[in-house]
Amino acid sequence: MLTIVPTPIGNLGDMGPRGLEALKKASIIYCEDTRRTRILTSYFGISSPLKRYDEHNPKILRQMIDELKSGKSLALVSDGGLPGISDPGHKIVALARREKIEVSAIPGPSAVVTALAASGLPADSFIFLGFLPRSPGKRKRILEALAPLQRTIVIYESPFRVKNLMKELSEVFVSTAQCAVAREISKIHEEWFYGNLGEVSDQIQSKETVLGEFVVMIHPKGDLFHGPES
Repeated sequence: MLTIVPTPIGNLGDMGPRGLEALKKASIIYCEDTRRTRILTSYFGISSPLKRYDEHNPKILRQMIDELKSGKSLALVSDGGLPGISDPGHKIVALARREKIEVSAIPGPSAVVTALAASGLPADSFIFLGFLPRSPGKRKRILEALAPLQRTIVIYESPFRVKNLMKELSEVFVSTAQCAVAREISKIHEEWFYGNLGEVSDQIQSKETVLGEFVVMIHPKGDLFHGPES
């Protein structure tokens, strides 16, 4: 069986007992970076062997299928969060499904849902974009196409491009659109920015140094943070 195992996005205390049990029982743990995952397995005393998962290498995918068919149990992890959600994972899951191999996913840490839950923005229906393309033109076209849907939009962004992203959002959405930005979720230096788009953009642009991974959320509707209680 192939088991998709979520790992902490910042705080090792978020590693759940079912995930730990799956890693301990796995014949092999496949991961993005063996050095990163070894920190986790060493901390919890897990001795299962580690192998690197390269989603773009057909030989590795075929190797995993052969191992699964031979009766081995494989666990798949990413550097943090739930594999397949803006992280490598979906190709081996799709291939295993085609080969009629059992796949199980354990619930656990995920930056997108954690950020949404603490954002104050509507999350009954949302659009998750992960990391946008690097081309400014493509990024803007995507945002312009989604803005009329009146849904919360969630974007992952690096510290190197978050200021540019805030400028791009300001070009597409009105300044009164509601925005929440989370930095370094669950880590020691977790930080939040929220308010209307203009306010949040100004806060981020004013920072001389921007570090950490960001989850940027925006909703076209105004007055979610400043308006009267409903």
